[in-house]
Amino acid sequence: MKLWSINNSWTLFLDRDGVINRRIPGEYIKNVGEFEFLPGSLEVMPLLREKFGRLFIVTNQKGVGKGLMTAQDLEEVHAYMLAAFAEKGVVPDGVYAATAAKLTDTSNHKPNPGMALQAQTAFPKVDFSKSVMVGDSLTDMEFGLRLDMRTVLVAGKFEDEAGLRDLEVDLRVGNLAEFGRIVFDYA
Repeated sequence: MKLWSINNSWTLFLDRDGVINRRIPGEYIKNVGEFEFLPGSLEVMPLLREKFGRLFIVTNQKGVGKGLMTAQDLEEVHAYMLAAFAEKGVVPDGVYAATAAKLTDTSNHKPNPGMALQAQTAFPKVDFSKSVMVGDSLTDMEFGLRLDMRTVLVAGKFEDEAGLRDLEVDLRVGNLAEFGRIVFDYA
């Protein structure tokens, strides 16, 4: 049996903190010095890029709206991440960040669908029914579910978050590398 028959017509949406890089509990990644790739996350990116036709990073970054970091700080962190991806031959199709301090300030802040809709506007062939959202929080899973995506929960800090333990997701994994191994074995 194939895992959703993934091929290059599929789209992958990845959360950043807790999926690609180590999360700092109760804090924000405010500069490049605080950004640390999670074990295996960088190495699995070429495989994921090969299997999925489109690849997007979608990340809530309220630290900008709260004044804890600047938009330039966030751009530098993303430039660092993208440079590391490029060294592996991986170029995501887009990186979208919701930076408002309050959820009510924007439709882009997950779980709202704004970042996915921006990606679809830029790449009209994005089909949410053939998309996967990989994240580590309730808002990530709700984001995917609101758009009828497949949902993959990365175990971590938020696995006991209210509502997350009993939430029906399509797949639970320990980390992004494990998801990559599953995709490679079944796709």
